[in-house]
Amino acid sequence: MDTPYRWRWLALGAVLVAEIMDLLDATIVGVAAPSVQRDLGGGATTIQWVAAGYTLAYAVGLVTGARLGDLLGRRRVFLVGLAGFVLTSALCGLATTPGALIAFRVLQGLCGAVLVPQGFGIVRTAFPPAELGRAFGTFGPAIGLAAVAGPIVAGALVAADVAGLGWRAVFLVNVPIGLAGLALAWAVLPESRAEDVRGGLRSLDLGGMLLAGLGLAVAVVPLVQGRELGWPVWAVVLPVAAVPLLAVFGWHQVRRSRAGRPPLVEPALFRIRAFTGGTVVGLVFFAGMTGLVLVLGLYLQLELGFTPLEAGLTQAPWALGVAAGSVLGAGVLAPRLGRGAIQLGAGVMTAGVLGLLPALGSNPVTGWSLAPALVVCGAGMGVLLAPFFDIVLAGVDGPLVGSASGVLNAVQQLGAAVGVATVGTVWFQVTAGAGMTAGFRVVLVVVAVTTVVAGALTVLLPRRAGTAGPAPEEAPEPAAA
Repeated sequence: MDTPYRWRWLALGAVLVAEIMDLLDATIVGVAAPSVQRDLGGGATTIQWVAAGYTLAYAVGLVTGARLGDLLGRRRVFLVGLAGFVLTSALCGLATTPGALIAFRVLQGLCGAVLVPQGFGIVRTAFPPAELGRAFGTFGPAIGLAAVAGPIVAGALVAADVAGLGWRAVFLVNVPIGLAGLALAWAVLPESRAEDVRGGLRSLDLGGMLLAGLGLAVAVVPLVQGRELGWPVWAVVLPVAAVPLLAVFGWHQVRRSRAGRPPLVEPALFRIRAFTGGTVVGLVFFAGMTGLVLVLGLYLQLELGFTPLEAGLTQAPWALGVAAGSVLGAGVLAPRLGRGAIQLGAGVMTAGVLGLLPALGSNPVTGWSLAPALVVCGAGMGVLLAPFFDIVLAGVDGPLVGSASGVLNAVQQLGAAVGVATVGTVWFQVTAGAGMTAGFRVVLVVVAVTTVVAGALTVLLPRRAGTAGPAPEEAPEPAAA
């Protein structure tokens, strides 16, 4: 736009409120789940589903949610999604059975999928190119802090037991925050939509929605449910079947695009080197990080006997490390190192995760004995996330922003769902035979490996945000049937 939007920084604030609410709700379960389980009942799988039900529904709905913003207007869809998120948060807080809570968490995830992907598109249209780097640079620190602040907030709310609400306050607190965010968004968000709408709402790709949703569900559901059922054959076969399903989805998107009909995911996105590499790095990183947040909260309470407040406060050094790492990464390292800052952050975070192993040998294990490693872990995470979104999104052109934001958020949440399913299952599986401490040690090694892999995969990214572009060896699109 020729003249920068007057209220662009307030609009960014409204978008970040939505991002933070989403991440808080994705990571509160590790601390809140034991209290939920004592109140409502249910087993280990229930704990996993309270977390994975949200993130899986979110991942399944995100690409469609982004497309709805393109077609109907991002401001309008943002407001509808935020109102739905507030309502479903209230329903979660009022749930009386484990099944009801899981169902409301699924609905909450779907509302988040409508809400959050509008943010990148709104920011992209509200800010001039010269300020986009600064604007996108706020997403990484905000997301990192929200992810590790979730357990702290959950612990404080459960311990405060305001009006006897206990764990319910973890969800009900979204109501006043969401209403305030709704008022701010109503006042300051600009309207925008994709320039190339091609058919309006009637052009929404229902076949693509079905294929994407089925493929993701088939990949994640068996990972959560299989352990409790003794790993039946279907729990092993279905995740493998997800690969051809998602391949068919990709073929379907190319076919629609070539036929002149709007796809859910623009195939052109995956010819952008920064975006393609970013989706792979994000999937691996967020899987390990979210899985660790869940298991750490459970371990502190179920094995070490920490109260919810103590478990939350024990993770405060992690949040402080993220804050410090984000400032250092955004202000110093990212401008100088580019993607090297992501690699450095991955290395530091790996050292912090592995540093928790000797801390588990202290007698007794306390928050103070875990604190040094958690600070290092958080600092690495903050440095890693500071340049991540700027580098990944810098090469995405205006018409592709809606699709890109949906896919990138979907990858983030799919990674979270996979992390909850796989890392949580590893912990429960090892714990059943060798005890919780042995299970936590295995989880730390698994998460360290995923972080190293994420850092290594950054070679797929351009060195700096300004060099984003098509991959040097661009594969031809498959022919339409």
